[in-house]
Amino acid sequence: MDMVIKLAAGALLALALGGCAGLYPEEKVAPEPTAPGVEISKQQGGRFIAFVSPKQQHTGQFLDVPDTNFFCLRSWLDNKTGEVAHQLYVENSYYGGPYLWNDVRDTKSNTSLKFIPISRNQISCDRGCSFDDEFAASLPEDYLRAHRDGFAVTFIAENNKTLEVKVPPELVTAELNAVNAVREVAKTAANTAPPATPPVPATPPAAATPPFPATPPFPGTPPAAPPSR
Repeated sequence: MDMVIKLAAGALLALALGGCAGLYPEEKVAPEPTAPGVEISKQQGGRFIAFVSPKQQHTGQFLDVPDTNFFCLRSWLDNKTGEVAHQLYVENSYYGGPYLWNDVRDTKSNTSLKFIPISRNQISCDRGCSFDDEFAASLPEDYLRAHRDGFAVTFIAENNKTLEVKVPPELVTAELNAVNAVREVAKTAANTAPPATPPVPATPPAAATPPFPATPPFPGTPPAAPPSR
């Protein structure tokens, strides 16, 4: 199989994230006992805590190659604001296409969710083209907590190609347990820390709210945009 050819945009993002990784190396966090299999790590010098659930297959492996045609839940906690964001991340490899994925909906209710394109890689065109697509569905906090018993979403491409991904309850429960446990630790630490007394500036600056990133740097997957500090 030929070497995977990355899109130019993906390469540029990888270079940009590589610079950030040099300044803020990823730091693994001890696993949470109530969240088996969820990988936890500090990102951006501890500003964000990232959570990645175990991988599951949505269809069989492409040409029996590991880490193909899988999905997982990804979350990250902003340690400064306490905000949490969740995604259903999907890797999809196939012959033909390329499929132009651009929409995602809850399968049961047909409710629209935010679609996040990540990358498209051309694997080979020796005997017909094959592609490796990465994309995600943004999952609001209340949506994920309301679906502890599992859920299914359907991704839709421009040519009406569809891909249904069924997320089992154990994946949702483990992800939320991990986030809850780390958030409680951070909250406790903040409450017990001695109050700081910063110098009073002559002219108080206007309050600023840093934007919460849509796609943080998860291991092995370049995001659409790195989180701002």
